[in-house]
Amino acid sequence: MMYGLYGNYGGWFGSGIMMVAFWALFIVLIMWVAREVGSKNSRSSSNALDILKERYAKGEINKEEFETKKKDLTN
Repeated sequence: MMYGLYGNYGGWFGSGIMMVAFWALFIVLIMWVAREVGSKNSRSSSNALDILKERYAKGEINKEEFETKKKDLTN
């Protein structure tokens, strides 16, 4: 009997290991995607705060407007 180039992959035992490996990799991928999306959101928030600080430093906005917008960004 021919089972292909690499044999029958160990029968039931081998296919069980492959299934566990598949689900483990799938879960790791989902966790990685969630972490990347979460870190991009936090980066954009700090980036917006940096822009706000620059605008205040240049005199484009006054202190009241800076404090109001800062409060909006941090909440």
